[in-house]
Amino acid sequence: MRYLLHHSIFEQAAARPNAEAFSCRDETLSYQSLFEKSAQLAQTLKSLGLQPMDRVGILMGKCADLPVSTYGILMAGGAYVPIDPNAPKSRIEFIIKDCGINILITNRQKRKIVSSIAESPATPLRHIIGLPENTVDNDHISTHSWAQVFQAEKTPPANRIHEDDLAYVMYTSGSTGMPKGLMHTHSSGLAYARYSADLYDVGPSDILGNHAPLHFDISTFEFLTGPYAGAKSVLIPEEDILFPNSLAPLIERERLTFWYSVPLALIQLISSGLLTNVDCSRLRWILFGGEPFPPKYVEQLTKLIPSARLCNVYGPAEVNQCTYYHLPKNFEDSGEAIPIGNIWKGAQALVVTPDGTCPQADEPGELLISSPTIMKGYWGREDLNKKSFHYEEPIPGFVRRYYRTGDIVSTDKDGGLHFIGRKDRQVKIRGNRIELDEVEAVFATQEQVLEAAAVVIESNEEKQIVVYVSLQGKDPFDPALSLERARMRLPRYGVPQRLEILTVFPRTTSGKIDRKKLVTQYASQPINQSV
Repeated sequence: MRYLLHHSIFEQAAARPNAEAFSCRDETLSYQSLFEKSAQLAQTLKSLGLQPMDRVGILMGKCADLPVSTYGILMAGGAYVPIDPNAPKSRIEFIIKDCGINILITNRQKRKIVSSIAESPATPLRHIIGLPENTVDNDHISTHSWAQVFQAEKTPPANRIHEDDLAYVMYTSGSTGMPKGLMHTHSSGLAYARYSADLYDVGPSDILGNHAPLHFDISTFEFLTGPYAGAKSVLIPEEDILFPNSLAPLIERERLTFWYSVPLALIQLISSGLLTNVDCSRLRWILFGGEPFPPKYVEQLTKLIPSARLCNVYGPAEVNQCTYYHLPKNFEDSGEAIPIGNIWKGAQALVVTPDGTCPQADEPGELLISSPTIMKGYWGREDLNKKSFHYEEPIPGFVRRYYRTGDIVSTDKDGGLHFIGRKDRQVKIRGNRIELDEVEAVFATQEQVLEAAAVVIESNEEKQIVVYVSLQGKDPFDPALSLERARMRLPRYGVPQRLEILTVFPRTTSGKIDRKKLVTQYASQPINQSV
């Protein structure tokens, strides 16, 4: 029998129907309830004409309908496309059009923006689930409430789905100024669920804290690994994430055994001082990834929560997780960056120099990853697919595919990997991946801007984006208005914290803007949080 991502729900509902699968605020889904509601959504999707591997958008914040949406789409044979619920309208519209989304699942909280998008005559949308009937002013689009969905049959529809069929598409920043969609299959998603469950010994008694939103790739730990292992996942509401002081009591109240987030969330927990006043002794694992974690905070964390093991998790969204570094219990800050560690089960790594040779130990090179967790490719971007993969034939007739991560690493004498930096200009801030070229492209399109350069400056151990512009024309330039226009096109985490006007850009000898000099020359200036 082919094993697919949603079969985890089938198995758990049959073996442990009353066990809790997901909870959010005061609502809890048992595995039986998740199975039945997902099946009802799948039946609804099929009745609307969903075909195998059709993409279905999900636009909503943290709520119990989120896991129902993901598994309902998978049961119907479709692929789910999580969209940042806080993204500007233009970005949401781009993803819907780019991915050919005919069906969008949402809720009343997103009614205003969804209605506005649906009114566009150019939208590919034909059905919206989660809004009352006749909500939108477009004769070509039908709306269906959740109450209608939950009147459907509670058995999954029959489907012919293969392990290599598309399961989900996640959009990240693109260097051309447009987001790009990463295509993952049932096979790559399941490989991640299996390996991570095995690596961290996740089981039915575990309770996972879901800090990341669905459109952020590390959420697959709770949404895919959790059900695969029969664990419970607690969806942490946005309001708790925005106010970190509520997170420490939540760890105690929900009796979490796993925590997985970007380092910033943990830094905020440590800095709040509340970890000393709550019982976190049930935590078995604290996983962190997305960007480097300052070792001084790691040392504090090991002392504040001695019951937990800590792991530095590494892996671009294109390959899910691919390396791990388990920190020692008695970790002490030596001033050196924490390694990204060892390649995990089933994966292969190559470290290559620009000329394609293998560097010596401790010498830098680009990291290439081959893994069962690797994505199928970028949606509709053959140009990226051609340059993003490397192929080798270790034995005749067997071809191994590697993803070019663009990350520069070195290898120590024991084979452990150490992250050095990016080959290109992609950065991560609070775990969100941002292409600085995308930021620049947004500002460069503004009428009064002649040139734009975006850089990252660290202030108080936090990375922040600063954009520098040179101007053309004689009309007055309003920096606040320029930033407001950028907010209409960029995700929240991609909007610069400061905009500076330069008469002349520093240049390299080849005439290009010298971005390194921008950082060194202006890094001492305070970040203007008010702009």
